Amino acid sequence: MTTGGPDTDFLVLPPRPDSTAELLAAAARRRGLAVEQLPGPVVPDRLRQSAGGHLYGGPVFAGTVAADLGLALLEPDDGWLTRLPYEYTRRDITLTTLGEARWSRTPMFVKPPRDKHLPAAVYADGSRLPGDERLPADTPVLVSDIVTFLVEYRLFVLDGAVHAASRYATGGRLDPAPLDACRHRDAVLDFAEDLLDAHADSLPSAVVVDVGLASDADRGEEHWAVVEANMAWFSTAYAADPDRVLDVVLRAAGPCGRLAARDRAFRKR
Repeated sequence: MTTGGPDTDFLVLPPRPDSTAELLAAAARRRGLAVEQLPGPVVPDRLRQSAGGHLYGGPVFAGTVAADLGLALLEPDDGWLTRLPYEYTRRDITLTTLGEARWSRTPMFVKPPRDKHLPAAVYADGSRLPGDERLPADTPVLVSDIVTFLVEYRLFVLDGAVHAASRYATGGRLDPAPLDACRHRDAVLDFAEDLLDAHADSLPSAVVVDVGLASDADRGEEHWAVVEANMAWFSTAYAADPDRVLDVVLRAAGPCGRLAARDRAFRKR
């Protein structure tokens, strides 16, 4: 473990780092950043005095330690997908609550906007949605038409441009590969450029956007569409270049004192 201090930029990892956290830790050390793997949710006093903290980890861990570390966590707005023009989504999407979604009697795809507290899946109707004390009726969810994605890509976006990317699924199954090795590379980048040219201002300066090639069986067509947007500090890198992924993560979860004015609206409360 490399020890950080008041005048040293450092990357904080959770008690049980995943493979992406380990790749980012190695990338951080290569550029001279200190790495701190916390044994629990308590931030050591020596790190509370620092103004150079960054973080990679899940929302529960991040929410517990962010204030003590003086971090500004960037996240897309819950309703971002619902406000995109149809040409970018190719499906109707509604931001509602779990309680309202339970009244639906038609098949639908349901996912949480950001935190992964609810399995993103196709549900035959609202009665099939889970319900317990961890998922109250006012839990926000995105409800959309059911779309079949043939192939899906993860884009790490920095300052309105794709900074790192990876394929992550084919036919709904995990299938990571570097974007440069994929036959859809140019199509992905063209679609992303068009999307970000028009809508980068509605996203944090450091964010993850997933896109995919969707199949419209009724019309016999295929088209590119946005899958979702996510927090970069809680997104799997898959086969993307970890050094470039780290660039996005450092901005997405960095010191409050370095928060740009344009990102204030995207700071996690």
